[in-house]
Amino acid sequence: MSTKQQQQDQSQLAEISVVNVPPHSEAADEAYDDDGRPKRTGSVWTASAHIITAVIGSGVLSLAWAMAQLGWVAGPAVMLLFSMVTYYTSTLLAACYRSAKRNYTYMEAVQAHLGGFQVQICGAIQYINLLGVSIGYTIASSISMLKSNCFHQRGHGIRSGNNDCQVSSNPYMIAFGLVEIIFSQIPDFDQIWWLSIVAALMSFTYSSIGLALGISKVAENGKFKGSLTGISIVSGSLTETQKIWQSFQALGDVAFAYSFSLVLIEIQDTVKSPPSESKTMKKATLLSVVVTTVFYMSCGCFGYAAFGDGSPDNLLTGFGFYNPFWLLDIANAAIVIHLVGAYQVFCQPLFAFIEKTALKWLPDSKFITREFMVPVPGFRPYKLNLFRLVWRTMFVILTTLISMLMPFFNDVVGILGAFGFWPLTVYFPVEMYIAKKGIPKWSSRWISLQVLSFACLIVSIAAAAGSFAGVISDLKVYKPFKTSN
Repeated sequence: MSTKQQQQDQSQLAEISVVNVPPHSEAADEAYDDDGRPKRTGSVWTASAHIITAVIGSGVLSLAWAMAQLGWVAGPAVMLLFSMVTYYTSTLLAACYRSAKRNYTYMEAVQAHLGGFQVQICGAIQYINLLGVSIGYTIASSISMLKSNCFHQRGHGIRSGNNDCQVSSNPYMIAFGLVEIIFSQIPDFDQIWWLSIVAALMSFTYSSIGLALGISKVAENGKFKGSLTGISIVSGSLTETQKIWQSFQALGDVAFAYSFSLVLIEIQDTVKSPPSESKTMKKATLLSVVVTTVFYMSCGCFGYAAFGDGSPDNLLTGFGFYNPFWLLDIANAAIVIHLVGAYQVFCQPLFAFIEKTALKWLPDSKFITREFMVPVPGFRPYKLNLFRLVWRTMFVILTTLISMLMPFFNDVVGILGAFGFWPLTVYFPVEMYIAKKGIPKWSSRWISLQVLSFACLIVSIAAAAGSFAGVISDLKVYKPFKTSN
């Protein structure tokens, strides 16, 4: 490769560049990590903010519905089990950040520890899941904006669960997409820490409002609604088959609510050392999982206690016909702001992968490598890359169009949870950890890890079956680009 080409490679986007020759001065050494990259500054708190932003997303809104399918016994037990599994497998994954070198992405970790065909499988699953998450977040944000606007227009004439609010969600999806086009131009993961903190605060805001409204509704009812086994087929509202499918779908909803493993390595790569990155991530993961589990149990349980078998698939829409409207407006605004940040947390790894691959294939392309300095009053000049501008904009447009074609919030959440939970949260972390630690085959530790993996596979298959059954049912009556309730 020519010297000119090498210089072009080294001036590529921040998120995909690696300076191979570390600086030599003492002052410069303090500014760079052992891999030649600028010093990482992340801590337990910033990592926790990233995780909470990724975890406490739109999934929390569907937990009351999931509780209604499972009941007072299985519902909390399932949430607790998912939290324990997620934390444990996340610690296994965090231990795989370093092998002979740092692994900057989930795929690099799989390549270093497993290699071969499994890397391609992992990449396909991870990036399809990231695409799906962006679609799910677009749908969720549009629902919040639509309901808030519709409730103001119709007021007490609206009742949760009916079709009075016939308004198209498409304009709201387009508005969300326009905002994401702007934020997607943030070059790399490390530069969105402030957005993650804002988004994490917003997640606490709307979750707290949903919890408070649930408690208020329970007090108004004077009792806890719901049953030990969830929606009963005896009431005639469900057939036995529908009960089974919806119970399976509820598993997918809970799995989605705890999904963040697919960006864990990328988050870990923002953390400073010492202490070791794995120790920091274990603390951050424990803190995040405990906090989110408390919120999930509270929102899910009080939402179910408030609405019982009639729990909506989006908790806040159940309170739409109650005053004060301003409180619901705050909650819905917080959801939208949070999802703007969460969208970026999940999409940045995909952005970096595509841009790195494009540079590898076309290292001499000016369109891919050239950057233009755009002056920004009061700030440092912004480095505009035309390839980043075009491809990220097209990605946001694609996710927006798919969201408009299939705006089934609950079904999409269940599918994403089922599709990503076993391979990304359980299988690959378990297999990489076994390879890293050299755990002997058929040893007690090996058997225990394999049993855990197989059990989670069965759960994912069941959740996927239930969610796809829901999509098929919805598609029978849905007309694309028409109004929706």
